[in-house]
Amino acid sequence: MEAACPPLASGKFVVVGGGIAGVTCAEQLAIHFPSEDILLVTASPVIKAVTNFKQVSKVLEEFDVEEQPNTMLENRFPNIKVIESGVKQLKSKEHCILTGDGSQLVYKKLCLCAGAKPKLICEGNPYVLGIRDTDSAQEFQKQLTKAKRIMIVGNGGIALELVYEIEGCEVIWAIKDKAIGNTFFDAGAAEFLTSKLIAEKPEAKIAHKRTRYTTEGRKKEAQTKGGAGTLGSALGPDWHEGLNLKGTKEFSHKIHIETMCEVKKIYLQEEFRIAKKKSLPFPRDHHEQSVTTDTEAWPVYVELTNEKIYGCDFIVSATGVTPNTEPFLCGNNFDVGEDGGLKVDDHMHTSVSDIYAAGDVCTASWEPSPVWQQVVLLGKYNAQGLGSDHELMLRCTKGQEYVKVVMQNGRMMGAVLIGETDLEETFENLILNQMDLSSYGEDLLDPNIDLEDYFD
Repeated sequence: MEAACPPLASGKFVVVGGGIAGVTCAEQLAIHFPSEDILLVTASPVIKAVTNFKQVSKVLEEFDVEEQPNTMLENRFPNIKVIESGVKQLKSKEHCILTGDGSQLVYKKLCLCAGAKPKLICEGNPYVLGIRDTDSAQEFQKQLTKAKRIMIVGNGGIALELVYEIEGCEVIWAIKDKAIGNTFFDAGAAEFLTSKLIAEKPEAKIAHKRTRYTTEGRKKEAQTKGGAGTLGSALGPDWHEGLNLKGTKEFSHKIHIETMCEVKKIYLQEEFRIAKKKSLPFPRDHHEQSVTTDTEAWPVYVELTNEKIYGCDFIVSATGVTPNTEPFLCGNNFDVGEDGGLKVDDHMHTSVSDIYAAGDVCTASWEPSPVWQQVVLLGKYNAQGLGSDHELMLRCTKGQEYVKVVMQNGRMMGAVLIGETDLEETFENLILNQMDLSSYGEDLLDPNIDLEDYFD
């Protein structure tokens, strides 16, 4: 009798996804199980590897992300075999996955690290760009070289970095919140950073020395297989380095922020002309309530929910991501989180036996530590979940540093640190060991006291 799922290949461990989560998982398995075959299934010809890893403190880590060809991973680990293909279906009962080209891979343990894809505000519009991977970042750079004005929609990490990095192009930034970067920091830090954002950037660009690998020669083939823009892992933390993010104009920064609004409607040039609506010019002065009409004809127009309309060359949709769970859900009994990710326990195990998940495709469903918050800052930096029973201490030097600590019952619960404060490790330790700091009062943030020595 024929087997239900005849394999093309099999490995005790199969990992799906060539991003940081998938590659790190495969590397660790290869180290711990040197005699076992590890199959890494990735839809892209390049993988993301962690390099220059440093343990900064007990829980703070620092590392670079480098794109490398698949062969480099196989050369470093003889027991890793990279299979370049997308995943079409998961058959968890038979312990096998079906790849895009019809092959079947059998596993004993499977780790899903398929990442996420951008939530586009409008699908199929040529003037709406999402930025997720290297190819889409390069497409964005190409469009930007011809642009005089763009609109960025979203308030996450990519939006923040774009707004700061773009030069020579007017930027209208539409956010649904009261302040920029609310996922990462509080309103006080947002105000501190907004002044830096609008100011001219004096520093010269530093040449990017790391090797970059692109998929230029295989892009068309990959897009035909999987649909344009569906492939590719997440961008690393320095994705914009080495990209010349400059528009057509000879100025550094021109940014206008529209807060507490979302995109209501997008018009192409002809649709806008027929609708006989009027668009606003780029606000030249924040104190001036301009009511004049923009006379320039733009390729695309955006109507916001605050009734303002702006024309621009193109729109960047940076409104978050959706976990890539689609190939895995059908016929399998996964518990799914509110954000659509596969729920995992504190061992990264999903609700389906022998299947694990990591990275953007999963959702942490265990009870977190009282001071843990899934952000780039320390602890309950914005007093999350502490109610009114807390106090804040602040130290701010305009243009240089912003230090805020959240205290509860004399103990440090969180902190926001911007600038070269050198307080990361000290504050992390104070949050983790929950030392009673009541006796120090306001002196805790006195710039004349060297806290690092004090609590060493």
